Amino acid sequence: MCPHCPLIYLSTVDVILISNYHCMMALPYITEHTGFTGTVYATEPTVQIGRLLMEELVNFIERVPKAQSASLWKNKDIQRLLPSPLKDAVEVSTWRRCYTMQEVNSALSKIQLVGYSQKIELFGAVQVTPLSSGYALGSSNWIIQSHYEKVSYVSGSSLLTTHPQPMDQASLKNSDVLVLTGLTQIPTANPDGMVGEFCSNLALTVRNGGNVLVPCYPSGVIYDLLECLYQYIDSAGLSSVPLYFISPVANSSLEFSQIFAEWLCHNKQSKVYLPEPPFPHAELIQTNKLKHYPSIHGDFSNDFRQPCVVFTGHPSLRFGDVVHFMELWGKSSLNTVIFTEPDFSYLEALAPYQPLAMKCIYCPIDTRLNFIQVSKLLKEVQPLHVVCPEQYTQPPPAQSHRMDLMIDCQPPAMSYRRAEVLALPFKRRYEKIEIMPELADSLVPMEIKPGISLATVSAVLHTKDNKHLLQPPPRPAQPTSGKKRKRVSDDVPDCKVLKPLLSGSIPVEQFVQTLEKHGFSDIKVEDTAKGHIVLLQEAETLIQIEEDSTHIICDNDEMLRVRLRDLVLKFLQKF
Repeated sequence: MCPHCPLIYLSTVDVILISNYHCMMALPYITEHTGFTGTVYATEPTVQIGRLLMEELVNFIERVPKAQSASLWKNKDIQRLLPSPLKDAVEVSTWRRCYTMQEVNSALSKIQLVGYSQKIELFGAVQVTPLSSGYALGSSNWIIQSHYEKVSYVSGSSLLTTHPQPMDQASLKNSDVLVLTGLTQIPTANPDGMVGEFCSNLALTVRNGGNVLVPCYPSGVIYDLLECLYQYIDSAGLSSVPLYFISPVANSSLEFSQIFAEWLCHNKQSKVYLPEPPFPHAELIQTNKLKHYPSIHGDFSNDFRQPCVVFTGHPSLRFGDVVHFMELWGKSSLNTVIFTEPDFSYLEALAPYQPLAMKCIYCPIDTRLNFIQVSKLLKEVQPLHVVCPEQYTQPPPAQSHRMDLMIDCQPPAMSYRRAEVLALPFKRRYEKIEIMPELADSLVPMEIKPGISLATVSAVLHTKDNKHLLQPPPRPAQPTSGKKRKRVSDDVPDCKVLKPLLSGSIPVEQFVQTLEKHGFSDIKVEDTAKGHIVLLQEAETLIQIEEDSTHIICDNDEMLRVRLRDLVLKFLQKF
């Protein structure tokens, strides 16, 4: 979610659809500072876990208040003089101070909660529906649908079996356009392999008497890592090694994960009814193998013992309690830092801490769709058109020979760049119109072909909130006996008597025979590109017969024209 886009005045945006809690970190900047007055839609876990992520961020930032603020470095001439990577930073002029908890609460109060498959009407023009995307608790893909067109927005989705509800693929079928984004950032890394590597490196370090630091977010992958460790600890002989989870929202995060039963996969849902906690970290907490703390101060200082495993944030290594552990353990080669979050380059994250003696292991775990899974998904749901970022339509620059690391679909995907305006390749051809029951009762359909019936309608079209309704036409007002003069505006317009409509086609040979029976002679028929011309040479008359019209052209003989018209009408149906 980007609050700074030169093409969009956010005050004119009506609706924001949030796909998952990682996508909403900029929401307070939009709702509190841009004049945005629209509606924000998201699922309950997205809102609650998004609140935790924002609360942690605000807490970390507020722990290190600045005595004074500086802004001259935003000047491009000064920015060029700064050391890398600061001089290479993008759109520095738009960088802002972090929001406050008050702004977070205000932003979240504007969100309307929705459930999977719930249909939400937007101004009568379209209907939006969230679907499970399988990536995180409450994460959603969105269907944006009018009566005759369907757009699917697929972002941050996973086909792997982890803790969230599985991805709803069936509802994406029959899309006119599928907008695809949020694919895996590490297409060559297998999440299962990375989890195995994580566990083995962790065990190796602890056995050698070292400590393990895992920079992480307080929700998401950490649940899966704790579950893997739960299964791995006893077999690896690590049951005596303490696990510490340190975050201002650690307690809330662990508890929330246990109560969102309806948003979990079936396997975890069924445990709730046993009753058992869906996640095994509840047992780790009960047996004192996993302990959680709001910060490194207070109780943690008393309980802390080594060797241990610490899960804490922030994954960027720029703020939060992780900074303390990097400085505490960085000087010993016995210790290991294991990076699991794919959002940050681990080399850039480590740059300020060099030289570093501790070992660094990169095990990025990104469960989002890779290119093989995307190809399979697109073959199954078969959208008419695919729209995606330009980066997905070509191999990564570092692996230009890997043609398998790009989207391959037919027709080729339409690509877009940042802040580019794209016209989607479909046009609205039809609108749905409802008809009032009393008007429907008055219609008398006539069969014009086997199985096809038509009826003419004379009605008033009433349109409001993009919904169309056919109502019976107003009845003429009855003359009143009183002397009171009516105003002109009180007059109801007279309904014109409609001429009957004609349907059918005129068989030329039979038509010519009928003309001959009625005394016409010297008849000549010519074929044209659109139909036929019947020439009555003696009467100097021409009858032009086409698929959707018939013209009788004769020279100032109205009686002849009427006779011929009646002969034509014998071959057509009136209704």
